[in-house]
Amino acid sequence: MGWVTAGDYEVALDDGKVVCRNAAGRRLKSVPAKLADDPAVVGLRQLVEWLDRHERRCLTDVERWMVRSLPVPLDVLTRVWADPAWRSALRDLVVTGPDGEVAGFLRDADPGRGLGLVDLDGDTVRIAPTLVHLPHPVLLDDLEELREFAVELGVEQRAQQLFREVWHRPATLDADATSVEDYAGGAFKELRFLHGRVTQLGHRVRGGYAVCSVWEDGRSVEARVWVGDFDGYEETETGSLTWADATGRELRAGQIGPVAWSEGMRMAAALYAGRDIEDEERAA
Repeated sequence: MGWVTAGDYEVALDDGKVVCRNAAGRRLKSVPAKLADDPAVVGLRQLVEWLDRHERRCLTDVERWMVRSLPVPLDVLTRVWADPAWRSALRDLVVTGPDGEVAGFLRDADPGRGLGLVDLDGDTVRIAPTLVHLPHPVLLDDLEELREFAVELGVEQRAQQLFREVWHRPATLDADATSVEDYAGGAFKELRFLHGRVTQLGHRVRGGYAVCSVWEDGRSVEARVWVGDFDGYEETETGSLTWADATGRELRAGQIGPVAWSEGMRMAAALYAGRDIEDEERAA
């Protein structure tokens, strides 16, 4: 981005920061305080804030596509790829074909040539599917091997896919079970602390429950953990983990798909991890 005049100085953006140089062209260590209200400086700082929000939104959207197992039209990817924020969020994600087999790591998306991938042999290949599948990691059969291969390739995924925590439903679990107690009983000194953690993790609180929605096998499934809905300064603790369909009907373990199970357990574990450890240690 070029330099913009601001009084007797010039300002520009460099790596997401507003920088300044004087009339002689010497770059200053910081923007002079007297330029704080200059329209050019204000405009650039507002642009930085917008770019930060845009980058976070792109990353959030890509992770939502993955968590909800939503295939993405090829045309969408090729149109957004020119945007550095979208490209950063999408680069190196594992792409699978309609059969669920891994096609490779995403490196390019071009309107004329389709997707550029690095396949599992380390070769660059081109494919042009109508819909692009960015699978949730729990659906990848050889996840550990893919993680090792990604490290060898120097893959750095901004969207949490390969290195996202996953949980598989235990084969010994009763298919008729309606709740999981593994992460219940995590104590918090104040309800507002737990509600804040829910928001920090990107989830919502509704009716006293932390909720995580997943779209799987053509239906919406919601994982729920009780967090409380009373005075924000009262003590509380995490409750059981349950799942429900779009009508609010409670689901049994045997009715829950692998993605909904994994994401529900991930939310419950992350909430529990923020509990008051000091009280537990004193009680012990």
